[in-house]
Amino acid sequence: MIRVVIADDELLARKRLRRLIEALEGFEIVCECTNGQEVIAFARTNPIDVLLMDINMPGLSGLEALEALGPTAPLVILCTAHSEHAIDAFELGAIDYIVKPVELGRLRKALDRATARLRLLGEAPPAPTSSSALGAIERLPVETNRGVVLVDPNDIVSISLDGELSRIVTTSEVLLSTEPLRAMLDRLTDSRFERVHRRAIINLLHVSRLEPLPTGGYLAHMKTGQPIEVSRQAARDLRRRLGMR
Repeated sequence: MIRVVIADDELLARKRLRRLIEALEGFEIVCECTNGQEVIAFARTNPIDVLLMDINMPGLSGLEALEALGPTAPLVILCTAHSEHAIDAFELGAIDYIVKPVELGRLRKALDRATARLRLLGEAPPAPTSSSALGAIERLPVETNRGVVLVDPNDIVSISLDGELSRIVTTSEVLLSTEPLRAMLDRLTDSRFERVHRRAIINLLHVSRLEPLPTGGYLAHMKTGQPIEVSRQAARDLRRRLGMR
């Protein structure tokens, strides 16, 4: 069973999350907290796999609690009525960001990501005992023509098709791999990675601007200066995810 903690100062919100989680198999709610201080106190003395946490809470906010937990944080899914904090949440290490009201399908998708991440970690505790262990686990092995390159997922800007190869743009280099785009996305379980076109995946943390296109899609301008087309359907999904109209 995957151990889940719910943190929200609103009783109705906690009840809703509990009801939705109990409708899914494989999850055990081990605690309910009403503020960030309670989350930190419980996390320091009890094992947690996944933390579902609101942002606006009395005392420490969800973002402040996440920052305070630092490398000892479990996998965190932020559930909030405010879409504008998404980038801050991902930068602090949240694996997903759900805009309220939380729906079962959206929650299932977030928990599936958390489950995939736990499997990637070999069902190990979410807080490794050293930063070196964390770095070893978090590196993504990519097969290239010059051997297997270990890439930090945080450094990946985009992945796109280049003929029959996957072109991986990082903050420091460009890699070409024979691994299909779909397989790459399956291994990138963090929710900051978004399939925005049948030929492209982007890291939302590296997007500087979304330029609307006449087609209804976007041109995502990456911080590296690289433009990536976002299809019309992907643009709808992205707006919904970010709480945009």
